[in-house]
Amino acid sequence: MSAEVLAEEFEVLESIYPTELTKLSEREIRIAIEPDDPVDGVEPLALALDVEYTDGYPDALPNFSLEATEGELDEAEIKHLHEELQKVGEENLGMAMTFTLVTHLRERLSGLLREREERKRQEEAEKERKALEAEEARTRGTPVTVESFKAWKAKFDKELAEKRAREEEERLKGISPKEREEYKRMQTRLTGRQLFERDRTLSAEDESYNEEGAVSVDISQYDRAAQEEEENDDDRASEEALLSFHADNMSTTLDLLAPDVVATNFFKKAIYLVHRPSSLTLRDKVFAHSSNPL
Repeated sequence: MSAEVLAEEFEVLESIYPTELTKLSEREIRIAIEPDDPVDGVEPLALALDVEYTDGYPDALPNFSLEATEGELDEAEIKHLHEELQKVGEENLGMAMTFTLVTHLRERLSGLLREREERKRQEEAEKERKALEAEEARTRGTPVTVESFKAWKAKFDKELAEKRAREEEERLKGISPKEREEYKRMQTRLTGRQLFERDRTLSAEDESYNEEGAVSVDISQYDRAAQEEEENDDDRASEEALLSFHADNMSTTLDLLAPDVVATNFFKKAIYLVHRPSSLTLRDKVFAHSSNPL
């Protein structure tokens, strides 16, 4: 490679990258590389490309190295970029390739930033999804199945039995030994329901103990008789009220039409015989205006 060809390429690069290019020696330069399209919300990323031109350049690849000057690049990413530069250089053998290498690196840095942005977005989405699932699980609780309910019921019954045993023990401490024995004896006595559940033939056996010739009593007959008696009382009260009303009206009429006491008493007796009040109170009321009551 002639010095004139290399000097010409340096001149072109300095005009393109006036602030980014630094000449380290007659055959070595450093170019600061930034992404073409910076991405907001992602850590900035920048590289330094060192190029050392060999005697066979441009027919042979130059020696180059990469160094992260801003942000972080792991060894795998740097190795991958270096391999890509090797491939791009091989495709451009025989011509000035520094500008092409720098352009490729700028595009790849933009791609790395977009990948990191997408990865960050996915991580945030996954974090939000897990938080939502955790909240739903907290509010939803544990689904109840037959097995889980049986396990809970057994545990609950055991705890309840232990609690009642403690309460029973505390209760027995406050009573005398005699009362304690009586209480325990009463607790062991079966209830009617327990007896029936133990032997469902007890109801049939009870019927066999009935005395011979005993009469079966239908309790509904008592309810019917009481209802009929109540209805008769209501009818009797209504009849007496009606008779009292008619007796008052006729008694007043007779007093006006028949001043004679004897005639008045005669007609009042006739009223009594016709209506036949059923109570002493009504008879007294019928003859209230007579001077000679019956």
